[in-house]
Amino acid sequence: MNGMKTETLRVNEIFYSLQGEGWWTGTPAVFVRLAGCNLRCPFCDTDFSRSVPMSLDHVLAEVTRLAGECRHVVVTGGEPSLQINEAFVRAFHEAGFLLHLETNGTRPLPEGIDWVTLSPKEDWQPLGTVVLEKADELKLVFTGQDADRWLSFPADHYFLQPCSGKNTKEVVRYVLDHPRWSLSLQIHKLLDIR
Repeated sequence: MNGMKTETLRVNEIFYSLQGEGWWTGTPAVFVRLAGCNLRCPFCDTDFSRSVPMSLDHVLAEVTRLAGECRHVVVTGGEPSLQINEAFVRAFHEAGFLLHLETNGTRPLPEGIDWVTLSPKEDWQPLGTVVLEKADELKLVFTGQDADRWLSFPADHYFLQPCSGKNTKEVVRYVLDHPRWSLSLQIHKLLDIR
């Protein structure tokens, strides 16, 4: 495909659905969930025990097949920054996709990503471990911590999300008391879709 360098990625799954969280909630997207992470959060929704080795060409072909007219790709994990690089970004841009990355922010990202969601893991990752300088949105899973300290991180949008839906009322109260935050619900789970 266009002379792309063939690299092997460890892919957990690729699927087409609606974005269920943050700024893009309700928007169709193809999700590329990569395996592997440098953190081990107990609420993570990725099954790290399974992954399939796929070339970049194969990943792009599968995304293109699933996408139809949709041009939005969300790369998530695990931690995508462990695997993606400039060739990955370039390949998706050349194919006409908007590339959206969800990251814990502990590793540098390749240039050219269209939308970055920083999702820091408060209890496993202090503020000082974030190496990103900015993000389009910051989405924090709320576990009762002082979330407002993350408001000093440069982002255009700040979302607070219940932890696995177990503390939604507490998060609603926090957002009402701290109006720089917006509520992010995992609507894909509420709708029982992927």
